[in-house]
Amino acid sequence: MTELVVLASPEGKPAGTADKAAVHTADTPLHFAFSAWVVRDGQLLLTRRALSKLTWPGVWTNSFCGHPGPDEPTADAVLRRGRFELGLTGTPRLVLPDFAYRAVDSSGVVENEICPVYLFQTEDDPAPNPEEVDSFAWAPVRDVLAAVDATPFAFSPWMVEELTHEPLRAALLG
Repeated sequence: MTELVVLASPEGKPAGTADKAAVHTADTPLHFAFSAWVVRDGQLLLTRRALSKLTWPGVWTNSFCGHPGPDEPTADAVLRRGRFELGLTGTPRLVLPDFAYRAVDSSGVVENEICPVYLFQTEDDPAPNPEEVDSFAWAPVRDVLAAVDATPFAFSPWMVEELTHEPLRAALLG
């Protein structure tokens, strides 16, 4: 089954679709995505990306990410990917609607995304999909913020960049 991503114009409007498996290259076009953070009882759910991932394999990052499909509301994509990657059900809340980033991993593959950021409320325990998640850990939000500030190279670039935005930091600290 082909998973499609929605391409974006420089103005942030839908501009067609592309096969997700083929779009992430050294010349990745701008496309739509999302990033989600699970926080429960002052603890943040961090995940280590599966070693089989094309971009940033084995890197620690926020809880989960993904791409909305054609005509799929982003909040629905958050719910879909929460179930698929971590077996979670819950409620997404938009925190950073205008976040976008571009980053290049050590293999030369580029991420180039308009990527709204969500908090994801859940009472479920994670059940990671090994194709997506190598491992996970719950950590105190303040400890994660301190670790990212001290060693940004140890985390995904989108996680680090998202945490430079005060609305997200405030939402995580609740």
